[in-house]
Amino acid sequence: MTTIHDAPDEFAEDQLAGWLALYADRVRGVHGGVVTLPTDGADPQVAVVVGGGSGHYPAFCGIVGPGFATGAVVGNVFTSPSTAQVYSVAKAADQGKGVVLSFGNYAGDTMNFGLAAERLRAEGIDTRIVVVTDDIASADEESKRRGIAGDFSVFKAMGAAAAAGADLDEVERLGNASNAATRTIGVAFSGCTMPGATEPLFTVPDGHLGLGLGIHGEPGIEDVPLLRATDLAALLVERLLADRPANAGTRVAPILNGLGDTKYEELFLLWGRVLPLLQDAGLEIVEPEVGELVTSLDMGGCSLTLQWLDDELDPLWRADTYTPAYRKAAAPIAALLPADAVDDAEDEATAVPDASDASRQAAQTARDAIEAIDALLREHEEELGRIDAVAGDGDHGRGMVKGIGAARKAVDRVGQEAGVAFVLGRAGDAWAEFAGGTSGVLWGAALEAFGRSLRDDRSAYEASDVVDAAQAFADSIVHLGGASRGDKTLLDALLPFVDALRTSVSAGSSLTDAWQAAAEVARDEADKTADLTPKVGRARPLAEKSLGTPDAGATSMGMILTRVGEVLAARANELEGTHA
Repeated sequence: MTTIHDAPDEFAEDQLAGWLALYADRVRGVHGGVVTLPTDGADPQVAVVVGGGSGHYPAFCGIVGPGFATGAVVGNVFTSPSTAQVYSVAKAADQGKGVVLSFGNYAGDTMNFGLAAERLRAEGIDTRIVVVTDDIASADEESKRRGIAGDFSVFKAMGAAAAAGADLDEVERLGNASNAATRTIGVAFSGCTMPGATEPLFTVPDGHLGLGLGIHGEPGIEDVPLLRATDLAALLVERLLADRPANAGTRVAPILNGLGDTKYEELFLLWGRVLPLLQDAGLEIVEPEVGELVTSLDMGGCSLTLQWLDDELDPLWRADTYTPAYRKAAAPIAALLPADAVDDAEDEATAVPDASDASRQAAQTARDAIEAIDALLREHEEELGRIDAVAGDGDHGRGMVKGIGAARKAVDRVGQEAGVAFVLGRAGDAWAEFAGGTSGVLWGAALEAFGRSLRDDRSAYEASDVVDAAQAFADSIVHLGGASRGDKTLLDALLPFVDALRTSVSAGSSLTDAWQAAAEVARDEADKTADLTPKVGRARPLAEKSLGTPDAGATSMGMILTRVGEVLAARANELEGTHA
């Protein structure tokens, strides 16, 4: 809901006044909109004047500046600007080289921009019109389609051409060529609410998304059940590729656009699903954009735009520009080292050290354990989150899954020639890096300490060596975390485990038997943390609330130690079978 306003009917004017105050160093206000301040010493150029209703920021005023639009006409919310407003902005933007007016294909815009063009021509200002028609969901016939996020691509092409010195005929021609090469499809998850209104302009049925809705809530193709990101990406890409322009090449400039209420993180995730689909289709991806470029107030949803590039459109898409809401500069990017050079350097720095046969065999046990822990934590993620939420922030299960998931991926990338110390070190690095939070740091450092203790050069590993490694694991957590037994942390399960493991091994038990017995002790001690109150960590301020609930970290520790014991037993049986 749009909640910040004084008089709802003056929202468009008030927001523009604030925007102009913010960017007074690069634009100036005129009746009906804004124009860019001139560049000192620059030659006159064709004026590219864009516009439409408010509510779509950064379209349209946000893209006024060098290399993009010369001016923008700003109408009321979702309403075409008047003929007088278009005329005023175009008149102010004209530098004696003619004007191109460009806008999305809506009846009001077509009428008012068209009438303004007639008035400008009558005064001797050569004025052309380029209408954007990129929305494939709105009509089969291209000329009848709406203009949505493809506005950005078309405006960018004309602005870059004008900045490069193209004449009016050429800017108009490239604008039409850019439009013909551009396709968009969007989806809505929720409607947008006008300033002062209490209900959205439209609604999407619960559990569904609106496929093909316009940027004002105009009807789409159909309501379909909500999709996972992978399936949504496939839907968007398939629809656009099925409608690719005639004679389309293999280069595309994509825009994954948020419509106002869909967060950047969601868009980044979705782009991670879209990109491989485009690559699998044989397309070369050219400087993609992901973010809010053509919005619809607080509408939940997104759109995918593809502009098929050729030798003319490619440099226009790549061209530098500097506007309040969008900036592109090639030189700083060109100065960066390519990713493969950095990767090569990192690969050298992390070369796998020599390892004994015994260490490689132990590494396989570590791999099996990490895989088993990954499955375990995913199975119990929600349970651990519920336990943690009693007095904490409820993220323990999610954090542990992220940590072990990263560790498993890191280990999977390590070759079979690696020893146990290297494998556990890589797992620890990844856990700490991707899990975040206190537990991420602790688990990452502890795994590295376990590996360092075992080393990669031993000709054989005794049970006592594993006990020492378990002690190093625990000591690392004590040192970093600053907690003690009885503080209601994972140490309340881990420290009794290490003590019991050492006692059993010293008494002559096999490593497998000793580990499984010690894991039972860890689980029992984890359960007993329900009677404790936390003395450290995030749960401490709600200490009394946590009484009666075991500590999430101790609980997960008990689970993990038990699962590792099962892996040790399976590996022992496997090795016995190999030597039989």
